[in-house]
Amino acid sequence: MTSDGAQRPTPDGTPTDGTPTDRAHTAPGTSPLPGLPAPPPPGASALPPGTFDGTVALVTGGGSGLGRAIAAEFARLGADLVIASRNEERLTAARAELSELGGRVATAVCDIRDPDRVAAAFDAAESAYGLPGVLVNNAAANFPVPAEEMSPNAWRAVLDATLTGTFFMTREFARRHLAAGSPGSVISVGASYAWTGGPGFAHSAAAKAGVKSLVETLAVEWGPYGIQVNGLVPGLMPHEDLPRDIRDGLGPDHTLATRQPALRVGAPRELGWAATFLASPYARFITGHTLVVDGANWQRRSLVNPAVVPVREQLGRA
Repeated sequence: MTSDGAQRPTPDGTPTDGTPTDRAHTAPGTSPLPGLPAPPPPGASALPPGTFDGTVALVTGGGSGLGRAIAAEFARLGADLVIASRNEERLTAARAELSELGGRVATAVCDIRDPDRVAAAFDAAESAYGLPGVLVNNAAANFPVPAEEMSPNAWRAVLDATLTGTFFMTREFARRHLAAGSPGSVISVGASYAWTGGPGFAHSAAAKAGVKSLVETLAVEWGPYGIQVNGLVPGLMPHEDLPRDIRDGLGPDHTLATRQPALRVGAPRELGWAATFLASPYARFITGHTLVVDGANWQRRSLVNPAVVPVREQLGRA
């Protein structure tokens, strides 16, 4: 429990008081519909215990949110963790929480936009536990803005953190494995608007489309050397670290589930389970693929499209 009396979330970012993340909700005034079943409870694993014994997993953005949730599932399955972020305070807090799961956890303060600091993070990981066998590219930047108001700095900030940083991390991982002659697994977190476009998020949508293309390109280039490269796209998975401007744009909590085909939102641990599967020995023939974990929400269409509301109006800029 936190100092203000609230329940402390689990290491995967899920509240422990039974609130929205796990519950199915039905639309007011309709007959109850089951939606997709709730996931197993925190602490459950889809893979055998010890699946990642002897494996080092490096997770960028691992100090908070979905990155911490992904790291938690690798830790439950025996991996040694290296979590990287620009925020040392978050890393320290996450390390304490993740260590409670029983594994070893190291931290690396890293700006993934700087290739020298990326190399230093890999050096630190190797010094701590050995060459990471799994890389999870989770770090990114994002904020809503109408495209015509986007400054050059805003564009560069998101592209550099989301696309360029992902490339620098992945390149460094591959260089070291190619030199060592060892296999490895890369998982890059994407977004469904890599396929559809993302009005209000032109910078992020362009960057995530680039990430998806990198997944498909590098899987072919590095497959002969035993390096898998896959993508992982989360759906709506509320967590305590979601940026306020994005969280406010989602609308009232009680409507989130009814706007999903699953009639519930996702739990961060569900993304962690998908990540551990993709990096596991049971997914060795899966590469160049982007797995979407969103309850089919990105494929939702109405029989009759709703009225168009310009992005400026949706963001209160009319």
